[in-house]
Amino acid sequence: MKKRTIKFVALPLLICFIAVSAIACGSKTTPVNNSQSQPTSTPSPTPGQTGNPDAGKPDNSGENVNTPFKNANQKRVKAKGLYLTATSAGSRLDHYIDLANKTEINSYVIDYKNDYGNVCNDSKVPLAKEVGAIDKRYNAAEVTKKLHDNNIYAIARIVCFKDPILSKNKPELAIKDKDGGLYIHNKMTWVNPFNKQSWQYSIDLAKEALALGFDEVQFDYIRFPDGKKSEMIFGDTGGKKYYEVINEFLAYVRQQLPDAIISGDVFAIICESPGDTEGIGQYFEYVGKDLDYLCPMAYPSHYALGQIINKVKFPKPDLDPYGVIKNTLLKAKDRLSKVDGHKPVLRTYLQDFTATWIGKGNYQLYEDEQVRQQIQAVYDAGYEEWILWDPMNKYREGAFKKE
Repeated sequence: MKKRTIKFVALPLLICFIAVSAIACGSKTTPVNNSQSQPTSTPSPTPGQTGNPDAGKPDNSGENVNTPFKNANQKRVKAKGLYLTATSAGSRLDHYIDLANKTEINSYVIDYKNDYGNVCNDSKVPLAKEVGAIDKRYNAAEVTKKLHDNNIYAIARIVCFKDPILSKNKPELAIKDKDGGLYIHNKMTWVNPFNKQSWQYSIDLAKEALALGFDEVQFDYIRFPDGKKSEMIFGDTGGKKYYEVINEFLAYVRQQLPDAIISGDVFAIICESPGDTEGIGQYFEYVGKDLDYLCPMAYPSHYALGQIINKVKFPKPDLDPYGVIKNTLLKAKDRLSKVDGHKPVLRTYLQDFTATWIGKGNYQLYEDEQVRQQIQAVYDAGYEEWILWDPMNKYREGAFKKE
């Protein structure tokens, strides 16, 4: 989920996301309806290390007086979640409900529109029907009801600008190449963020997901492709920078969904790199101004070898999950502390997969210990929420604390 000129590896992210569509997000809280010096990395916690003893405990009051949310009436759920594909939600929901009832897991992020442009519920949104995007894999109303019956928080994931179905069927909304055809990046075509006519589709799907019972909408791929911009034709840009366009889109989302809980997934490297260094439209200090949650995808395997994070150099980031997560969040916290006005809650995506593709000696097998180290790093950095990502949904369930 990242890419950077500050040496962040983007290819593994692509591999992870390709896997998602090839297969088929504690204690419970009541859900709401509706880089450059330092040679050594931070050591992993020693056995028995607990950090903040209150970290990650749920807020059962149902209220948060000092809420950072855009809508002060929104209830606070401190999510400890897993990402689920639509297929998992449709075929294995009972297993995940049982898992949540027995462990600290209290939230699930479920694909509503996935990386391939498929709308995974029987959508009534006209454009979804027109372009043939509907690929029903679960009944959203039934899924959210079952989750709520078990006090589990439901988050709808909607992939925005990476959409091969919409871009191919509505080429006027797509990023073009120099020859006038559709721009292709890693075998995918994309919707043009500069074209405001493309924005409403994601918003209409979000409105529908919320009406069907999801408590929150999480927008992913709120960015431009991380390819060569010289090969992309956007049409009239009005002289705007990429990050200004993404910010305008999210501001429009907030305007259209004033009372919704909205989160956004971003490359974790933006917590480290200055400005929109990667040229994808994600500028750390600005991208969260209209979001309730900002979700950096801080997978250790996706950082480049030798990456510097928070002035700490990580020769092989995948081998130090605790250090990578903690320093990513400490850097983000420091930068966010200097932001005026609204500040989103940081809710980090963590790695629950083994990244064999980065080469022998550069990766390790991710088991319960590696997952738990990352969770502990979240707490030790002063945060309370996290979501685990495994594109195959084969989670290390032994890593979760029992209820």
